[in-house]
Amino acid sequence: MIVSGVGPGLGRDLALACAREGARLVLVARDGERLRTIEAEIGDAASTHRVAADAADADEASRIVEETLARFGTIDGLVNNAAVVPPLTQIAAAPLSDVEQSLDANFLTAFHLTRAVVPTMVARQRGSVVMVNSAILRHPKPDFGAYNIAKHALLGFARSLALELGPSGIRVNTLAPGKIDGERLSAYFEVRAQARGVPVEAVRAEYASNLSLRRLPSGAEYADVAVFLLSDLSRAITGHVLDANGGEYFD
Repeated sequence: MIVSGVGPGLGRDLALACAREGARLVLVARDGERLRTIEAEIGDAASTHRVAADAADADEASRIVEETLARFGTIDGLVNNAAVVPPLTQIAAAPLSDVEQSLDANFLTAFHLTRAVVPTMVARQRGSVVMVNSAILRHPKPDFGAYNIAKHALLGFARSLALELGPSGIRVNTLAPGKIDGERLSAYFEVRAQARGVPVEAVRAEYASNLSLRRLPSGAEYADVAVFLLSDLSRAITGHVLDANGGEYFD
């Protein structure tokens, strides 16, 4: 199992959730120290392998797959979680560099890594790929145009792969998380609170009030949804977008 974008937030939660279910894990991120920390937290060096790499580079993606096969001999699952929110600018005026940065981080990492994994999965006639996307698929926001473009490219890629690879026993699904409680969202709330001149907790409570659960789901809860999509429990599901958002909206 390969998990990309293993960072301090959802990436960590995804890695821990997969490890809890007994997966042999290859942890991928650009920050090697971060990978070492999360591997230590998992606490099973025999079943984990770290690869510090930028999968937006096709050669690096191939290296990740080569190291995975050398260590574990097979690849049954892939979670494409690498993501970066680019500078927030209206898309009509955004510099081309913002769009390119977003496509590199939010689309090309998944594009190259998935294509590198596919031959191994096809040879075994089985596999599950989960693209971690965003609720922005359902609710575009002002100033998030570059991010929105990349995430829709990722969705189109997932749907095309599901159609092409289904006959080979490979499933490709998309997880679209809503707001994820944690450091990143807390920092966003602070920015919003300062702009409006209100307490941070007032902003947090306002956002939570828009969810049916009246609370902001944690990264660990979203990671459990990814595990479901990876597992045989979802063996009849492919090409699907699973909206996990605490009941912010219903589709």
